[in-house]
Amino acid sequence: MTAPGEKPPTSDPPRVPRGSTAAFASVLDQAASSLTNIAVLVIAARVSTAYGFATFSMVYLTFTVLLGLNMAYVGQAVVLTRGDTAVTGAACRSAVFFTALAATAVGALLAAVGAVTAVVTGGWTGPGGAFLALGLVLPLVLVQDGLRYAFSTLRRPGLALAADSLRLVCVVPALLLQPRHAAPGLLVAVWGLSAVPALLLGLRLLWPHVRGARADLLSYVRRGHLGQRFAVEFAAGNASSQLAVLGLGLFAAPLAVGALRGATTLFGPLNVLFNSVNAFGPPLLGRLRGRRATVRAAAVLGLVLCAVGLAWGLVLYALPDGVGRQLLGATWQSASALLPASGAQYAVMGLGTCALVTLRVLSPRATLSVQVVFSLLSVVLMLGGYLLSGSALGAAWGLAAGSALKAMAAWARVARLRAEERPTAATVPAVPTG
Repeated sequence: MTAPGEKPPTSDPPRVPRGSTAAFASVLDQAASSLTNIAVLVIAARVSTAYGFATFSMVYLTFTVLLGLNMAYVGQAVVLTRGDTAVTGAACRSAVFFTALAATAVGALLAAVGAVTAVVTGGWTGPGGAFLALGLVLPLVLVQDGLRYAFSTLRRPGLALAADSLRLVCVVPALLLQPRHAAPGLLVAVWGLSAVPALLLGLRLLWPHVRGARADLLSYVRRGHLGQRFAVEFAAGNASSQLAVLGLGLFAAPLAVGALRGATTLFGPLNVLFNSVNAFGPPLLGRLRGRRATVRAAAVLGLVLCAVGLAWGLVLYALPDGVGRQLLGATWQSASALLPASGAQYAVMGLGTCALVTLRVLSPRATLSVQVVFSLLSVVLMLGGYLLSGSALGAAWGLAAGSALKAMAAWARVARLRAEERPTAATVPAVPTG
């Protein structure tokens, strides 16, 4: 009960931040997440033996694949949720619960495999112990990382930034305090447990937005769930990238592989931007009214990212050799020759990323064929470019051509969707004014 004239208490969440503020926070959040991944690998390499780091890298690659699958199956689907706070709150609560259950099941399997491997090989300091540790901490790290998609759905990227920044602050000193030549399993366990503070903070920040909402876990296993298509897209893209590495290992010299990886590393800041667009673009574009406004905004953003890619490529190409060697060491000489091709690739990737995000908003089922066909085509063009030129430069231009074709196909699909909308709008009879 409230006194006359007194306003009743409210538990509504705070006002949604403006689009510019949300976009800036989303970019910073992706930067924090990317920096965390880089720091983990660098520190693990410093405190491990060569064999230990190889084992840690194998386990971390497994986590990366599982993280990508969860992002595709749960994250990319939940950010497309439309509706009032009750609808989005229920969707976010369902996503967190499903991630926790799925991660626990997969983690138990990994832990069992790791334990058996350790017993058979007679050592807990090798791959068996590392996979056992990954299985135990998998629910912690997957749920913590998955919270950013819930915050994106709620249009609160600033909350994701707070949790992911705490994750970075905790994991760096935790790994630095480990003794030299630490066992891979110990490093994996410390890395996973260091996510607990960020996980607790994220859940606390999420609670006011999902309180009272009911979780619907069955929606994730029903036939036709959008996450199933997104997971296939991720699998196709991930498989194609693995096939590309395998193809270079079979047909190219190690120097060519190192050159391509070195050139890609230099464009890391653009990967942060593209990941931000993928993670937070759909809910922001979904706030616009009508397909025309959505397509126009995505096209402008694509042109901006294209210009940024070209500018960043020019900056890298103009770097003095001394600065380049400080960044990449001996790899700079071979990687610098690929910068024009890599710059062109990242420029068209900006256009393609925005086109695919637009399709996710307008017609989520339309992205599967584009991703599968043109991801595989990029692999073919990369290998073909290397075989024709006999150098990594040909492979780099092949990748650029594949990215350009994917962007063209995605925007062509967007144009068809716009064309399908016009006749529908034209057939609506005018309301008499007399």
